[in-house]
Amino acid sequence: MEATVQQSADVVGTLAHAATGGAIDPFTFRLAIFVLAIFVGYFVVWSVTPALHTPLMSVTNAISSVIVVGALLAVGVNLVTDTGWLSKLFGFLALVLASVNIFGGFLVTQRMLAMYKKKG
Repeated sequence: MEATVQQSADVVGTLAHAATGGAIDPFTFRLAIFVLAIFVGYFVVWSVTPALHTPLMSVTNAISSVIVVGALLAVGVNLVTDTGWLSKLFGFLALVLASVNIFGGFLVTQRMLAMYKKKG
């Protein structure tokens, strides 16, 4: 899937490059997409009703668990090839951050579900 996204970005970048006569730098193009994604993500997250927060947190936890699998692969990458300590470091950081995200997501989900329980 990541290769398809990269190929799509390359095609769109090539088309934009050809349409403007080469005036758009590929780095600037990708940076603009990243900044637009930040704004779209911000407005999408803040427009979600509170009733949907719990299901969205479950999806976020599922995505983070996939990141944990990828991070474990990055930490153990020297079993296949000797790539150095930098990939291990980034893999370890991804593992720690995704684990914190999963744990926090479960805490938030538990708190949201506790709001719907009857007291007493």
